[in-house]
Amino acid sequence: MKRNIVLAITGASGVTYGLRLAEELLGSGVRLTILISAAGFQVLREETGLDWRGEPSCVRQQMTDYFSAACGCASLSPVYFAEDDLLAPVASGSNAPDAMVVCPCTMGTLSRIACGNSATLLERCADVMVKERRPLVLVPRETPLSEIHLENMLKLARLGVRIVPAMPAFYQKPETVGDMVNFVVGKALDTLGIEHRLYRRWEGGSGS
Repeated sequence: MKRNIVLAITGASGVTYGLRLAEELLGSGVRLTILISAAGFQVLREETGLDWRGEPSCVRQQMTDYFSAACGCASLSPVYFAEDDLLAPVASGSNAPDAMVVCPCTMGTLSRIACGNSATLLERCADVMVKERRPLVLVPRETPLSEIHLENMLKLARLGVRIVPAMPAFYQKPETVGDMVNFVVGKALDTLGIEHRLYRRWEGGSGS
């Protein structure tokens, strides 16, 4: 049976992390549901030129066209629900996804998840993951971090939420921005137990 994974994209800078992660998840054969916040759509347009706003059916088709072209496979089609669709299946604990990733994750979204504030489908789905003890991965993109940010992340980490900051490493000697994006996406995939070859793993130094 295919794993059912939800990917949420919020209004933090770094929407390319979410797009790249979606490509890898679709390519791995999971059943992928994508949620995008209102601010996420704005950042998507500003950082990539992709304007996916509109009726859910229109957004769904644009996503399908984009990922089919990006992955070179016409059959790759994610599921999409609008953020105010609180009747979507992923809003219920009786139909909880196998895992959820918020990438990138704003500090506002992280705060609302930490407080159990479920005003949107994205937040409700994250709340479901916490209460049902399902894997929830947050990829925050903010700097510097305040005491409030750190306290919220600590609170969630103690509840079992995985915090994977968008912090590229350099031991694999990245040559492009894409290499740095792949490292962060690879780390998110690691937390989900999904195999990939997005970055070279550390094998130790040369010694002396």
